Parts: sequence; C-alpha cells; structure tokens
Amino acid sequence: MPTQLYHHTKMWLPICMHLQQGSTEWMNVQVDKLKEDVRMFLKTCNNTRARMFLLDTLQRLGIDHHFQDWIDAALIEILESTEFSSSSSLQEVSLRFRLLREHGYWLSPDVFNKFMADDGSFSKYLTNDPRGLLSLYNAAHLLVQGEPILEEAISFARHHLESMSGSLKSPLAGEVKRALHIPLPRTCRRAETLHYISNYEKEEGHDPILLELAKLDFNLLQYVHLKELRAITEWWKQFSGHIGLSYIRDRVVESYTWAYVLYYEKGFELPRSMFTKMLVLITTIDDTYDSHATIEECRKLHEAIQRWDERAVSLLPDYLKKLYIELLRTFKNIEAEMPRNINYDIAYLKKAIQNNVMGYLQEAEWSHKNHKPSFEEQINLTSVTIGTPALCVCMMAGMDNMEMKQTLEWTSSVPGPVIAAAKIGRFMNDIAAFERRKCKGDVASTVECYINDHGVTGEVAIARIDTLLEVEWRTLNQARFENRAMLPALQRIIGLARSATFFFDNRNDAYTSSKHLRRTIESFFVKPI
Repeated sequence: MPTQLYHHTKMWLPICMHLQQGSTEWMNVQVDKLKEDVRMFLKTCNNTRARMFLLDTLQRLGIDHHFQDWIDAALIEILESTEFSSSSSLQEVSLRFRLLREHGYWLSPDVFNKFMADDGSFSKYLTNDPRGLLSLYNAAHLLVQGEPILEEAISFARHHLESMSGSLKSPLAGEVKRALHIPLPRTCRRAETLHYISNYEKEEGHDPILLELAKLDFNLLQYVHLKELRAITEWWKQFSGHIGLSYIRDRVVESYTWAYVLYYEKGFELPRSMFTKMLVLITTIDDTYDSHATIEECRKLHEAIQRWDERAVSLLPDYLKKLYIELLRTFKNIEAEMPRNINYDIAYLKKAIQNNVMGYLQEAEWSHKNHKPSFEEQINLTSVTIGTPALCVCMMAGMDNMEMKQTLEWTSSVPGPVIAAAKIGRFMNDIAAFERRKCKGDVASTVECYINDHGVTGEVAIARIDTLLEVEWRTLNQARFENRAMLPALQRIIGLARSATFFFDNRNDAYTSSKHLRRTIESFFVKPI
C-alpha cells in the first residue's frame, strides 16, 4: 500500500501546481533580472578575498550553477594568489583550503603551520575565534590518508567549538551545531541550502540581491520538481499496478527525493527520472529476493535478467513474469525517450543492473545454505547489492556529451571512488538497521558480521565501522586529485556518498521509514521559501 508520505505529497501536488502556475512567469523574469544584476556585481568584484567569500556564498545558497564560468575563473585566481601566504586569518586560510580541495586543486596542509605553536599543537589564541575554528573544522574534513596536522585540526576545532557552543549567538550557533553534527564537506548540499538561506538572511551585511535570487530560484525549481514528481508518481502507479506484487515497498517519493538531492538543477530532468526509476526497480527486485522468492525462483529470476530477453519470461513463475516484462519495458522506454543529442549508452546500465542482481542471488544462496559470511565477504558483496555501482552508472546520464562515453566506461569499471561511496552507504545503512534491530532478510549486516568475527559488542563494532567510514571519506577526498578529466563525474559520486548522511542521519533509515523525511520533503517540494 502507498505510504502516508506518498498520500500526503500526492494530495498537495494539484493544489501547489495550481497556485504556482500563475506566478512562474513573473518568477522567471525576476530571476533572469537578478542573475544579470549578480553578474554585473561579480564583474566589479576585483578583490581576491572578497571573490573567495562570494564564491562560498554562491555555493551554499545553491545558485552557483548559474555562474559556473565566473567560479572557474575565481578558483584559478584563488589558487594562484600569493596574498594568502601572509594572511593571519584562520577563517580565510581555511576557506581557501576547503574551496580549492573541494574543486580538485591540491593544497598542502602546511598552510596551517603558521597557526601552530612550538610544541606542534594549534596556538591557544585561536580558541577565541569561533568563525575561524568553524572554517578550520570544515576544511580539515577534506583530509586524505597521512595528514596528521588535519587530524589534529579536527580534534582541536571540535573540542573548542563544543566548549563555546552554549555562548554563541544565532546564526553562527546554528552553523556550528550543524557542522559538529555533520561537517560541511559531507552534508547533503540541497538540505544544507535550506538551512543556509535562513541563516544568511540573519547575517549582518548579507547581500539582499543574492538572498532574493536564492529564494526565487529555489521556489522556481520547486515548480519544476513538483511537475516531475507528479509524472513519476503516475509512472509508479502504472508500474506497481501492472506487476501486482503486494509485498513491494512503495518508495517512489523517497526515490525521487534521492534523485533530487543529487541533481536539483534545471536541465537535469532525465537523470532525475532515470535515477528514480532505477532505484524503484532495485528496491522492487531486492524485496523479491529478500523476503518473498524461493531459492529456485531467485535462480530463475537471475537467469532471466542475465539473458535480458522477453523469451526468458517462460523461466519464471507467474507472479514474477509481469515484473520481468516491466523491467525490460522500463529500459526500452528510457532508451526510446533518450534525446538524440545525449550519447548515453544504456547497455552500460543494463550490465550494472545484471551485476546487482548477481549479488542478490549470492545473498540468497548464502541464506539458503545458512552460510555466515565474514565481515570482509559481507562488505565486498553488499557494497554491490546496496545499488551504488548501478546508480553511479545511471547518474552519468547527466554528464556533458563530450565526457559521456569516457565517464560511462570509467564508472562501469567500478573504480575506487564508486566502491568508497558504496561502502559509505552500506556502513551507514547497516548501522541504522542494527540500531532498529531489523537487518535485511536472513543475511547478517556488516555490523553483525563484525561482531561474529571479532567477538565484540555492538557498540564496539559500530565504533570500528565508524573508523572504516572515515577511511572511505578520505579515499573520496584523494580521488579529487587523481584524474581531473573524471572530476565532474566524481563530484556526482561524492554527492551520492553525501546523500547517505541525509537518508541515514542520526542512525535512522529514512528511505525505509520516511517519517523522518516528511518535513524536509515538504520543504523541498511543497512549501515555498
């Protein structure tokens, strides 16, 4: 049955569509005017420090996609500028470090040596600089393996930010609280944008033009997303009604929300639609393997999907035939609807789904044989079955045509960054599952496998997995500097990893239990700013 979230959102769709149709024309005109005003302002901003803070503001307000050429030029200027070498501002040096590393420009952590005391610790005078400490804390989370100065920076900044948090005033207090919960480089960008727009409005000296543009742009995009959500819910209604499986989870709104936080910008309707449908398909097939099909039915479904041929439907029991036909039809429709100017080869996505299903069968075989996998076996397999490798291939539909073939080949090879993103999602999912004492099917979670391997408590196992999570974040950070040609694709993969902090925040699984998402989804799609 549809979830309450589905019913609630569906109820609002026609109302919001009616209310917004009359205002979008005015909003489009006003947004265009504001963008031109901002472009004129950007041209007159010649101070490198001011450009750096402005770049950060554009990103955090969620309007940076309108000014990408200016941002690219500003980053080069910030990288090549020598004026920061003499800066005594911890906030400035930290912000420069974060922005450059985020965008794939290597900067040595030695830039922080000037803030160190003779004993190798950070200087005590910094403890009176909350904005500097916050900037340092966020920047240091872009560390890679073997950077002890940044590990020390995180520990130092966290300790003093926690100590002063009770005395800070809004809006800084809110920023510190959110960063201590999830550091900025790991937050879900779209969710952070909602917070930051509200915070920015409270800041002294904020730019009213940037603020108005951010609000109008958000509301205008909200109209686009509402239309898509209405279309995708209709697709789900037909899909679920045709396959007629009572045991499948209704997660269409949650699936679209996941696509939205990865690709919120206008012009990315295709990857949002594809991602939503792939996530729904993955969830449906997962539910089939996980909680309903017999081992023989699992094997037959696997064989049919590997053959990818309508004639293979004869292998299946009656209740799975329609699911199989709908799987093939969904792919055919995506291929038929693909714009001619987009060179996305859907064969890569088919193969990724086939690999995903191969993993489901292995999980089913383990369960059937009562095999208790080791922690290493479990994480290697379930990093595939969580769906991340297939979803990364799907996301490449949003890449520039010039990069499309290369990014598809790279992502399909399941490189290190895809594995790291998959492990982050898997670890956070399994910690949430362990906390609610509901692990998937009969196959143990990674937490339980670690407990069994090492004979430790659940708390110790989770602490150890948190350490492994940190390793994967550092792997993603390192990848930014390894292949600049793949950086646009990598940034989307990093976005998928960051989305895990949104869906599994506070060790809750908001994809499975969407009550944790209801207010946020209303803010995304229903309530204008």
